[in-house]
Amino acid sequence: MRFLEGVKIALASLRAHKLRSFLTLLGVIFGVMTVVAVAAVIEGFFRYVDRTVTADLGANTVLLDKFGMITSFEDFINASRRNKDITLEDAEFLRERMTLAQSIGVQGFSSAEVRSPREKMTNVNIKGNTPNMVSIDSTQPEFGRYVSETDDEHRRNVALIGSEIADKLFNSREVVGREIKIDGLPFEVIGVAKEQGSFFGQSRDDFVIIPLSTYQKIFGTRQSLTISVRGYDNVRLEDVQDQARLLMRARHKLGYNDKDTFGVLTSDTINNFIQAIFGIVAAVALGVVSISLVVGGIVIMNIMLVTVTERTREIGIRKSLGARRKDILAQFLVESTTLSLVGGLIGLGIAYGISQLLVRFTPIPAELPLWAAALAIGVSSGVGLVFGIYPAWKAAKLDPIVALRSE
Repeated sequence: MRFLEGVKIALASLRAHKLRSFLTLLGVIFGVMTVVAVAAVIEGFFRYVDRTVTADLGANTVLLDKFGMITSFEDFINASRRNKDITLEDAEFLRERMTLAQSIGVQGFSSAEVRSPREKMTNVNIKGNTPNMVSIDSTQPEFGRYVSETDDEHRRNVALIGSEIADKLFNSREVVGREIKIDGLPFEVIGVAKEQGSFFGQSRDDFVIIPLSTYQKIFGTRQSLTISVRGYDNVRLEDVQDQARLLMRARHKLGYNDKDTFGVLTSDTINNFIQAIFGIVAAVALGVVSISLVVGGIVIMNIMLVTVTERTREIGIRKSLGARRKDILAQFLVESTTLSLVGGLIGLGIAYGISQLLVRFTPIPAELPLWAAALAIGVSSGVGLVFGIYPAWKAAKLDPIVALRSE
């Protein structure tokens, strides 16, 4: 029996029994829809984290700080006791010796109250940056300028503010030259940064950047800093990381078997950690929602058994006209596979619509990957094939004489 003929018969059966076909396909539709929708959210989450982390850390950039990747409270305690504070002297040591670094910047992080003449904000992120951080991280001015070498050299009270700070304090973004107060100290606004959006509902635009020297004048020089090492574009990130680590170990006079007394972070480190954690969650989630596909397959097997009973006489006629067992087997396998595939395509279309609605109306990232679409089609076809084997086998082994006598 030709494949296309079997597909035509299956589609004709769908049209002839619309309600029964819909109820039969409902399990497969729901199963494929949930699996693909979950896959789209997981894929969107991973891609979103990758883009955001890479943008925040900077391309081809290695971060050196006191703690590194902390995965438990015990790690935090151990790092607090063992690791040394990162200082400006460490950054200067790296600048003099690194051959793979295009730029080495330094940052300090704190929080403070920020006021305008009419409004105030509390717990605002205050960043003390060296001027060359403009070429390392993703923060760029939309209005005005970044902090300069002169600002840093003279410890000027100037600030580049995030777009959310400008909106909330001044209800405008063209505020260059206006004054804000950080913990009561006056600062001139020299720029407003381009909007960066949010990260799972958390704003990335509620910050104030001031010169590092000014930051240390206000918050003290004993705080541990963060060093950002950006490698040359033609140099592998792993090589930049290895050179920075070796130099810092030499700086801290560590032996071959001694653990690092500083932390090293890259976008790959963070992404791999997040994917390792949420990859387990994703596997469990996909496994749970896949159960609905099994239920859909059982429904298809049940309806195909009913179909075999209804079409017993037809099977007898086909056999009496020369149809072989394998022809009958192929006919019903093609029908069950086609039935399931139609349900899979409908479920895929619904899942795509859901992912678009999530992106448009919620902060949840969702991207339908090509592999998920291919998997949906393949799995739905496989479900129809697997669960159609028994009904097809039952139809194929019918005795033609008995089948012709059936009413």
